[in-house]
Amino acid sequence: MRVFFSIQVLEVKKIQFDTDFGPDEIDFDDHSVRQVGNLHAEGTAELLSNTLGEVRVYGTLQVEMEADCDRCLEATRFPLKSSFDLFYRPVVEEANPHHSEVEIDKGEAEMGFYEGAGIELTDVLREQVLLALPMQLVCSETCRGICPLCGKNRNLGVCHCESKPADDRWAALKEISNSPN
Repeated sequence: MRVFFSIQVLEVKKIQFDTDFGPDEIDFDDHSVRQVGNLHAEGTAELLSNTLGEVRVYGTLQVEMEADCDRCLEATRFPLKSSFDLFYRPVVEEANPHHSEVEIDKGEAEMGFYEGAGIELTDVLREQVLLALPMQLVCSETCRGICPLCGKNRNLGVCHCESKPADDRWAALKEISNSPN
């Protein structure tokens, strides 16, 4: 399903959306995260008055994502429920083609940009889902990970590998850092 916020339509009225996207409808460009079930999104898109084409898109999304745990590599699910309030401005072509850098102020740094006739909702949602995911994708805070020697998942049982002793060349520095001075 394609939901497109056309600038021509937004000049006349706000666009309300309440839609679902199946697991294969949004490409997350990252094969380590997968959408499980429908992504539900609802909200509004509007063209702000007295601006040069600035669009506000706000609403909520709800989805369940799946990824491999960063510690034990087992598949785990991450339910996400997030609200968003975003502002987009049309990309303005620079008059001087040789000037490659454009200075922006702090407000513009928090703003998105669009090209062409409008904004695709799937682009907005892809960005919001990826931002809502935790930085470290772990199945639980108590995940013990995998053994670096045999590769066994330590959450499923204890392995009997012996860890190698630490490098003693740095022992003198450890003693200095542990002294009460």
